[in-house]
Amino acid sequence: MQQFKQLTDRIWYQTPVSETDRPIVAVITGDDRSLVIDAGNSSQHATLFLEEMKNQGLGRPDLVALTHWHWDHIFGIKQMAVPTIATHRTVEEIQKMLDYEWTDEALEERIRQGIEIPFCADAIKLEFGKDREIEVILPTIRFTGELAIDLGGVTCLLRQVENDHSPGSALVYIPEERVLFLGDAMYADIFSDKWNYTVNQTTRLLDTIAEYEADYYVWSHGEAMAKDAFEQEVHVLRQIIEVTKQAEGHVSEMRRLYRDLVGRDLTTDEEETLVFFANGAKK
Repeated sequence: MQQFKQLTDRIWYQTPVSETDRPIVAVITGDDRSLVIDAGNSSQHATLFLEEMKNQGLGRPDLVALTHWHWDHIFGIKQMAVPTIATHRTVEEIQKMLDYEWTDEALEERIRQGIEIPFCADAIKLEFGKDREIEVILPTIRFTGELAIDLGGVTCLLRQVENDHSPGSALVYIPEERVLFLGDAMYADIFSDKWNYTVNQTTRLLDTIAEYEADYYVWSHGEAMAKDAFEQEVHVLRQIIEVTKQAEGHVSEMRRLYRDLVGRDLTTDEEETLVFFANGAKK
């Protein structure tokens, strides 16, 4: 069951749902206006979030900022009914979806073409049922690079970042609250034949994230991760990046090097991440 939680004095968020691929949706409340991060994966999802805001006395949002263009982050735009901010790349990708149909047949055809993947198609079917009234809405405000938004007493800094999962994403940093919203930028590329991370993209992303001082790092399909736990995740990724380069992407050698490095057997997550980087090395 989804929960509506307060993370800091000015930040609230709704927990994700894995079955229907509902990501975290969050709101930053300023003295003058409020900004929501991501629009949810459906009108129902967006409506539930708006009801939770109302129940907590937070009113309605004034702006929505999208972290990226994937369906589960944008299908609630119409229900939010406020100006929406996104990177140019995100708008371009959403524009490609304007003429899509969402029937079972259309979803299966896009899977055959390599445009869609079964995981997303199945989640859409679960979220919307048989009668799917899906209207794709383009964001109203576009930016490239960085954008600062003053909400009154609190600032949202949006920064475009490249990554394997969703190129042209935006990180959202709230310096007064020391919180960094990652969107899906830390996840692997799941739209290729083999899920993967690449050394160059991941290294650049981690270097960019390291520029921000945060107490919490919010993964859209995970949790608000405290700094110590996040730094451990980054440490593992940087170790795996190094063994990937040393082994030139050969997964058996990567396993050996990593096992020697940590002095123990691999965890399931480490094994999966090693395979993803080996896949990325072959791209």
